[in-house]
Amino acid sequence: MLALKQRLDALHYDVGTVNAKFDWQTWQGVVAFQKVNRLKRTGKASVEVQQLIASADAPGPLIPNGGKERVEVDISRQVLFLFHQNELFKVIPISSGSGRHYCEISKKTQAQTCGDATTPLGNFKIQRRIPGWHESDLGKLYNPLYFNGGFAIHGALSVPAGPASHGCVRIPMNVAEWFPDEVRNGTPVYLFE
Repeated sequence: MLALKQRLDALHYDVGTVNAKFDWQTWQGVVAFQKVNRLKRTGKASVEVQQLIASADAPGPLIPNGGKERVEVDISRQVLFLFHQNELFKVIPISSGSGRHYCEISKKTQAQTCGDATTPLGNFKIQRRIPGWHESDLGKLYNPLYFNGGFAIHGALSVPAGPASHGCVRIPMNVAEWFPDEVRNGTPVYLFE
């Protein structure tokens, strides 16, 4: 497992501490690799997946002139690319809007809240942030970075391999610990399919 984690880390996939343990963060790194390469999203490091990882190149930019510091979110593949100095820094698995219609009781106001669970597409910037846990109308967000009104990139206890959110971009909790320190207010955020 050490060689697998070293290779994923070299390709900029977030695997946490590089060691010989296949833990939750390793699973997330494998899933992110599978998403980028449009493979079945199992998180299993089969012999075939390990061979693909061994021969892979790091993903290239999707927005070549998007700015030195930027966040690119590929909704179709459910991945986030974080760039520093125009170089890929990390590839992170995400879960975006499920596309379903919902009607739920607001966690804050107890009023009914209805809408369509879609993640907005387009060019945005990080506008504001709230450190720690934040209770929104539709649930809890950890270290949210807001890019379009109430839409944020935030840590969540559940980040499945496919779309499942109300429209925000969910990232794993371990990533949400360091992500706000790497992304300043004003950083461009590109969301596309």
